[in-house]
Amino acid sequence: MELEINIIDAFTDTRFGGNSAAVIITEQWLSNSQMQAIATENNLSETAFLLKHSEKEFQIRWFSPMNEVDFCGHATLASAYVIFSKNPKLETLYFSAEAVGEMQITHSEDGEIAMDFPNRAPRPIEQVPRDLIDGLSKIPSEVLRNQQAYFAIYDTEEDVYQLQQNAGKLKRLAPYDVVVTARSKKYDFVSRYFWPSNGGVEDPVTGSIHTGLAPYWAAQLDKSRLTAFQASKRGGLLHCQLKGNRVVISGKAVQYLKGTIEI
Repeated sequence: MELEINIIDAFTDTRFGGNSAAVIITEQWLSNSQMQAIATENNLSETAFLLKHSEKEFQIRWFSPMNEVDFCGHATLASAYVIFSKNPKLETLYFSAEAVGEMQITHSEDGEIAMDFPNRAPRPIEQVPRDLIDGLSKIPSEVLRNQQAYFAIYDTEEDVYQLQQNAGKLKRLAPYDVVVTARSKKYDFVSRYFWPSNGGVEDPVTGSIHTGLAPYWAAQLDKSRLTAFQASKRGGLLHCQLKGNRVVISGKAVQYLKGTIEI
């Protein structure tokens, strides 16, 4: 069987920046083992698999090299980029996923793609895990958590840039990952994302976690529109808008590869 594969750099307008995702669109689901094997072979943060129902309606699933994940923003952006590129007359797409529900996705003439996601604001926790404290080179000023990750809040963006992690310690926090974040001078806030138990040591750009970061920083900064930078080696720029129980995450993307795989 031959399948078309596209690899897209998401949350960037520069090739080799942002976060790479592979996108595969099918008329029927592959088996779970096939999807995981392809994602492992690709060895990207995520491979997105889409089941087409109509020109603008798709189911979506996301696989890291290690396992299926509940929610992935950058691979959703990459998937939308592929579909809009194939049919530029489309104005709106609708993706659905079991853990996230329906996502409405639109694009603008300047290439910005906006994704409407659930608000997944983090909440305070009663006790900070010892492995979180030991797994980060500096103790955060505050720790919260949502269904995806622990949120380690720092006083300065320099703390975030300079932070080192102990992946072995953070891996023990599974199934939760860790995002570290601080207010920024150039942007509204910056972050880095560590996920040794689910995909890799550090994720280049993580769209899903901004459905928690945006509500947190919107409350701290008293504003509903925010600009965010994920400070990995590749880096990624995200625009966030808080809309009640929804968060709109926007960004650009560029094509890296289009090809065919055989399974």
